[in-house]
Amino acid sequence: MDFQEGEILYFNKPLHKTSFDVCGKVRWLICHKLGVKKLKVGHTGTLDPLATGVVVVCTGKKTKLIDELQHHTKEYVATLQLGATTPSFDLEKPIEHTYPTEHIARQLIDEVLPRFRGEIWQVPPTFSAVKIDGKRAYEYARKGEEVEIKPKLLVIDELEILRYDHEAQVLELRVVCSKGTYIRALARDIGEALHSGAHLIGLCRTRVGETRLEDCMSLEQFEQLIQTMPVPVPQE
Repeated sequence: MDFQEGEILYFNKPLHKTSFDVCGKVRWLICHKLGVKKLKVGHTGTLDPLATGVVVVCTGKKTKLIDELQHHTKEYVATLQLGATTPSFDLEKPIEHTYPTEHIARQLIDEVLPRFRGEIWQVPPTFSAVKIDGKRAYEYARKGEEVEIKPKLLVIDELEILRYDHEAQVLELRVVCSKGTYIRALARDIGEALHSGAHLIGLCRTRVGETRLEDCMSLEQFEQLIQTMPVPVPQE
């Protein structure tokens, strides 16, 4: 592997780590191995700390491909808890409101989901990296400041039910979507469409482009790979 000339690496991001954390670890391991102080490393799409799954990392000259790779279709498996909402639309923040769920059944969910297939307008979460007047939305949210976030047009190619537990009101969905889709916001909107509430209790990105989760390595596997690589001989 020639990390300075450029490589595209595929990782299964662990829970509680950020995409930036993954890049930082990869950069440190490579620089330590090569004996260099700097190396360009970047990812092609942020994955929330409470999500797991595919993160694409580019090194060296291949970082020039990041903009192109960001447009690849993504697939997720999302687990929604119906009947309750949090400020972040996931488990980062505690539940703030609960709602009735007695009226929710599989038939109602089947009627609601088609509204979210195809082109849709979506308002990103307040706890997100969307920029507003030069600052990230989450910077305002963490200070308790309210800001207006404009809706974005995006595409959801596929949306299907994988599992629905009526007693627990837990809904598991497979989502295939375009760049810029916030699955947390999708959970919020589905909850509202069901005349209730919802938030994410689990999220895994299972595919980016043609790369699937089973094609990815862990950070531990990458560290082992780096350790087995021969130390490069300096060019005279």
